[in-house]
Amino acid sequence: MIRKVKIQNFKSHKNTILDLKNLTVLCGNNGVGKSSAIQLFLLLREAYIKDKSFDILDLKSNPVKIGTPNDAIYQFSQNDSFQIDLSTTDEELSFLYEAKSAEEKVKTFISLNKEKSKTSITIFSESLFNTNFQYIGASRFGPQEKYEKDDKIVGVHKQISVLEGKAEYFVHFLDKYKDEEVIQEICKLDEISKYTDLAAQVIAWEKSISAGINIEIEDIGKLGFLLKYNFETEASPTKKTKNFEATNVGFGLSYVMPILVAILSAQKGALIIIENPEAHLHPNGIAKLTELICLAAQAGIQIILETHSDHIINGILVQSKKFEQGEKGIDRHNISIYHFDRDENEHCTKPTKIEIEEEGLIRYPPKGFFDQFSIDRRFLLDF
Repeated sequence: MIRKVKIQNFKSHKNTILDLKNLTVLCGNNGVGKSSAIQLFLLLREAYIKDKSFDILDLKSNPVKIGTPNDAIYQFSQNDSFQIDLSTTDEELSFLYEAKSAEEKVKTFISLNKEKSKTSITIFSESLFNTNFQYIGASRFGPQEKYEKDDKIVGVHKQISVLEGKAEYFVHFLDKYKDEEVIQEICKLDEISKYTDLAAQVIAWEKSISAGINIEIEDIGKLGFLLKYNFETEASPTKKTKNFEATNVGFGLSYVMPILVAILSAQKGALIIIENPEAHLHPNGIAKLTELICLAAQAGIQIILETHSDHIINGILVQSKKFEQGEKGIDRHNISIYHFDRDENEHCTKPTKIEIEEEGLIRYPPKGFFDQFSIDRRFLLDF
């Protein structure tokens, strides 16, 4: 598990240090470096997955496209290089990437300075660099007429997505691993949901977001897969509606499914990065999804979130208080929340760690930390 990351001179990150926990949340205004921190993780992973080496960092890779070293290096850096240091449970790793000439600064890759870096022959044991990893991006696909199939990506690499976190293979992934057992701590079990396989649990958690929903997958051969929904109803003789195409039901139902599949298929020690999990969901659905995220993190699945939703933050605080009261939830000591801002003098990212106190309270939040509701309320109530 990654415990700490230090980023120097990468995009807006002049010198950013983050303590990572089971659940790490990145929030803040637009354009302050949240996505950039995630991008560097993805670039490192892609370098290792492609070549089993970190010698070359491809800045126009499948998961993230940055451009050239000129685009990647902090604009006021004294050196034509950037560095990321990772502290894991077992070791310290350091990667310094350098453009040594004007010509190298406009290429679409940047090279590792081996003398000033520290890697490891056992690095594959870190989930960031093996199959115990998933990335779900902000621009993931919405409802599709059909979903892609790739037996190598899904069957060998066990990935939901290759291109920019679009989750293009999540239906194939769900179909292939539908009978796999979900870890006990995150199963939703009641009189309706009695089974612990992946397919049943994805449906169970989807039902908590949209009551009465069911999912059906149809394999259409080399063309891919169809994803269809039906709904339970007392008005029908079969007690459910006909099947509806994914494009004919609520956008959020398909948009959240890759996240459910990624979390429910994960084993303890896995790493999942999710951008804007709240997108297209009703606040009640966001609360249910946040509950699953917190239960998974407490169970030992490391999750890094980028969010713009106060419902996500409030949901985490609720789950923290529930844990204190002896219910299922998450220990506040397993959570790191960072509010990113911009240092206007040096145009660089300025992270502030948000401390969660007992009872799920945040006592002294920084300016701009999900305070728009309070600003609007003061105006409406004239105080």
